[in-house]
Amino acid sequence: MTGNITQGIKQFDQIFRPNGKIFYGWWIVLACVGIQGLAAVTWMHSYGAYTLHLQEEFGWSMSILSLAFAITRLESGLLGPIQGWLVDKYGPRLIAIIGTLIFSIGFLYFGFVNSIPSYFIAFVLIALGSSLGGFATLMVSIVSWFEKHRAKAIAWSQLGFSLGGLCVPLVALGLETLGWRSMAFLSGGAILIIGLPLVSLIRHNPTEYGEKPDGLINSDHTGENESQAEAHRSFSWREAMREPSFWLISVGHALSLLTVSSMLAHLIPHLVRGMNYTIIEAGYAFALMTGVQMFGLILGGILGDRYNKRVICVLCMVGHCVGLFCVTYATNVTWVIAFAIFHGLAWGIRGPLMVALRADYFGPKSFGTIMGVSSLIVMIGMTTGPIACGLLFDHFGDYQLAFTIMAICSLSGSLCFWFAKPPLDQALS
Repeated sequence: MTGNITQGIKQFDQIFRPNGKIFYGWWIVLACVGIQGLAAVTWMHSYGAYTLHLQEEFGWSMSILSLAFAITRLESGLLGPIQGWLVDKYGPRLIAIIGTLIFSIGFLYFGFVNSIPSYFIAFVLIALGSSLGGFATLMVSIVSWFEKHRAKAIAWSQLGFSLGGLCVPLVALGLETLGWRSMAFLSGGAILIIGLPLVSLIRHNPTEYGEKPDGLINSDHTGENESQAEAHRSFSWREAMREPSFWLISVGHALSLLTVSSMLAHLIPHLVRGMNYTIIEAGYAFALMTGVQMFGLILGGILGDRYNKRVICVLCMVGHCVGLFCVTYATNVTWVIAFAIFHGLAWGIRGPLMVALRADYFGPKSFGTIMGVSSLIVMIGMTTGPIACGLLFDHFGDYQLAFTIMAICSLSGSLCFWFAKPPLDQALS
């Protein structure tokens, strides 16, 4: 027993305290948890609940509401290459600060919306701010600060996204009691007050602070890290684009987000209109899904550093497919729970591996730009899913056909990852 405890303490120190103090990269991970949690609870996870109140007040169709969500995803994708270049050039902290300010302004403006044009303007600002201050910017920092524990760091940094989902019932309650405009104002204020101190903790390159990836700066580990750096060369974005794996990963990622973005935008409306749930009950189901996703993130970080990331992604895409079929043809709460387990686990495990797989294949040097160029393909999935589901719902009056198509697309995405072999000149295990 004592030996197990000693071994556990030793492993903890190797990961978090490699040189007798907490490695600063883990503080960056913790800051990312807070930043992404804030964005998740105010925006990504709560969007579906907002649409019901907007439709009730203004009578707008789901197609219009879904189009706004899709345009924000389109904007994020188109912004990707420019954002990646800016982050590589000026560092993630400055870009994240600018993004947080715009994100807050977008929500404050959203509270004054009274027409479709003003609704679209608000969501463009929200999307611009959340993109500049969010996932893609933060991942550049984490990829630079971690190598051996990269999958764990990426996965655990995204726990905030799941924690934000667990708070959706509180947002739904706030929307019911305070109204959507008050919640928008509160969200804008919270983003400013909480978000800015968190993004100030972000750093770009560990060598600028006398550190090396994973905090391994002693002589024994330095040689090991340098030999790994030589074996794993970094690609420029032009070199990466010549690799078939770049395109296959991008298309697979797009098909996975086709599913995820559709669920973010339409799960709550489906449960309310298709299964007669109340908004608060639907919020609990949404929270369950993101709670399972949070467990998947923890598991994905551990599995990703030990096993073949590409094969894990194949299995996760199959999990997305099974989960969508469960919720599409659900007749009782058991099927909704099954959906939450399959989709949540697949989402949680696969999500961070999208970043880690690219970093393993193409290296950290031009990672921001590589991710940005890839986002031009990924955005097709992010935008197509919500729009298609909204149009099909307006035409047929339910989500059955829409979600069935999304499930089949997820299954086809598994083939992309299966064939996305690493570059021939990249020394990977």
